[in-house]
Amino acid sequence: MDDNLSSISEELADIEGKINDIFRALSNGFQKLEKIKDTNRKSRQLEELTDKMRDCKRLIKEFDREVKDLEGVNDSNTNKMLSERKQSMIKELNSYVALKKQHASNLGNKRIDLFDGPGENYGEDNVLLASNMTNQQLIDSGNRMMDETDEAIERSKKVVQETVNVGTETAAALKAQTEQMSRIVNELDSIHFSLKKASKLVKELGRQIATDKCIMALLFIIVIGVIAIIIVKLVNPNNKDIQDIPGLAPPVQTQSRRLLWNSS
Repeated sequence: MDDNLSSISEELADIEGKINDIFRALSNGFQKLEKIKDTNRKSRQLEELTDKMRDCKRLIKEFDREVKDLEGVNDSNTNKMLSERKQSMIKELNSYVALKKQHASNLGNKRIDLFDGPGENYGEDNVLLASNMTNQQLIDSGNRMMDETDEAIERSKKVVQETVNVGTETAAALKAQTEQMSRIVNELDSIHFSLKKASKLVKELGRQIATDKCIMALLFIIVIGVIAIIIVKLVNPNNKDIQDIPGLAPPVQTQSRRLLWNSS
């Protein structure tokens, strides 16, 4: 049996060469991934490796189609050798898929999955793996997928519950802030009303003080005038130009009173 694929099919040899190149790139990429400490860089590197694994999966499918096209032309030993090579490729790819899942789990990123999860050509993609697995392996794989699905559902429930709790707390905080703002507005209205009332009282008080000052000034002028008249009368009692202030006229002389008595 000739292991050189070039003698069987140039296309098979070209596909195998491309697959081997990808496997070398994956090996170097995962070795590099182990040395990366930054989470963002590690995630980007893992996405690049995932893209390479998708390309490898596509090439393995092309290899499988080409082998099936040549089944009628090749002998049984050649077909067996090609099938073993395909299975070897699938096994090596699956080892990188498992390694990728391990790194994705460490990063907390369960979304990157090459063969799991619904999507375009989902059934066709998994036929390539399922055809090379025993019944027990299929059962174990199914159980593992259900366990992972259950875990994902539980994580989703926790995220939803946390979101609901955060929303409830946020709503309560907003309600408390709204009530506080309402109280502040009411207090501001009361302060504004008090300020207007105080301003009005101050104006009235100012007018009253001004009136009192005018009265006090007038009384002061009157008192000064009375004092001035008294002083003038005391200094010059014979001054007829100044009228006597009621109650402050000087007493009548005794001699005058006697003359008036004698005449009577």
